[in-house]
Amino acid sequence: MSNLPSKILEETVAEFSRLPGIGKRSALRMVLHLLQASEDDASRLGSALIRLRKEIRYCKICNNISTGEVCMICSNPGRESHILCVVEDIRDVIAIENTGQFKGLYHVLGGIISPIDGIGPDDLAIDALIRRLSTPGITEIILALSATMEGDTTSFFLFRKISQLHREDLRFSTIARGVSVGDDLEYADEVTLGRSILNRVPYENSLSR
Repeated sequence: MSNLPSKILEETVAEFSRLPGIGKRSALRMVLHLLQASEDDASRLGSALIRLRKEIRYCKICNNISTGEVCMICSNPGRESHILCVVEDIRDVIAIENTGQFKGLYHVLGGIISPIDGIGPDDLAIDALIRRLSTPGITEIILALSATMEGDTTSFFLFRKISQLHREDLRFSTIARGVSVGDDLEYADEVTLGRSILNRVPYENSLSR
């Protein structure tokens, strides 16, 4: 965006516009709002962003966001540790947790297989998932990936990969298709997503579609 009256303003707008879904005009509105806010408000925002970048880490078990080595979900003894829900990213953990219907654990892949985007199995936390499943304890895997071609491809890859462990006690399920085909989990309403988790079906059933 040109013709801004200040180089500092221009640089700040440019940084805000790098955020997902934020165009130059939206970025300008945000920056002008901050200019009109009190210095304390602006300082709190700046401090929060610095703390976010410095103090937030990823759980060494499931890759969820955490302030320690292990996240609050993995360290909660009240969770159903025999059920593991595999999701694409942290936004899906948040979406499922907001339903209040799932009490198991998670594994965040960090993406889905998408050759067109240059993302292959080696780019995801699949090896870490296999290590988690190599020891007894988890007896159900919920493949809760988006109902897209890439999501289905990733689910099938995981099904084949995990099946090579030859664990007869391990069963696969997938969320019910209350989530429309082509939809991302983060955009599903909480009622629909909650019912999809509760009414999950054996993954093998989805292979016959």
